[in-house]
Amino acid sequence: MQPPPPPPPSPTYPVRFSVTYPERQLDRVSTLLRLIVAIPILIVLATVSGSTWQWSNEQSTAVVAGSGGLLFAGPLLMLLFRHKYPRWWFEWNLHLFRFVNRVGVFLALMDDHYPSTDDEQDVHLDVEYPDVPRDLSRWMPLVKWFLAIPHLVVLAFLWIAAFVVVVFAWFAILFTGRYPRGAFAFVEGVFRWHVRVTAYAFLLFTDAYPPFSLRA
Repeated sequence: MQPPPPPPPSPTYPVRFSVTYPERQLDRVSTLLRLIVAIPILIVLATVSGSTWQWSNEQSTAVVAGSGGLLFAGPLLMLLFRHKYPRWWFEWNLHLFRFVNRVGVFLALMDDHYPSTDDEQDVHLDVEYPDVPRDLSRWMPLVKWFLAIPHLVVLAFLWIAAFVVVVFAWFAILFTGRYPRGAFAFVEGVFRWHVRVTAYAFLLFTDAYPPFSLRA
């Protein structure tokens, strides 16, 4: 009697995220001063993410504003009225989102390579350009933010936990030079969950509802 065939593999979520675990000693000095070291790349990120700073004294007020940023309203309107997601808008959102996550992973101490504005490095975020008429609903963008609320509530608590884990990892790296693998996997999972929800609810990359899971 032959054994039953194995079950088919479960489909993977269309938005894939992972960070390569560093099988090496991490730079202790860079880890110690990470918030200071990251200032230049945070300024670069702010200039393309639409952030604005303002400071003032008794004599004057200065304002520095960025432009660009992740596109939400434009793709939403195009899907709603034309049922299109212009490919260059998709590519802009994807590449900027990758850059944002490289900076986030650097701040979370998971990689001590300085974040590149264009190279993938050890942070992998992949999603295929959708076949819009088949894969994306015309009306779903109006309610995705609402459907994502349970995820956003869970993520609020997960990011608090992740912050505590990163502080623990900071001490571990300073003393041992290594990021504890279990801590790394947890923080990577929180990033992955956040990436999936953002791609679903705000970047409108997919209509597949994100799983409540830290796993790939």
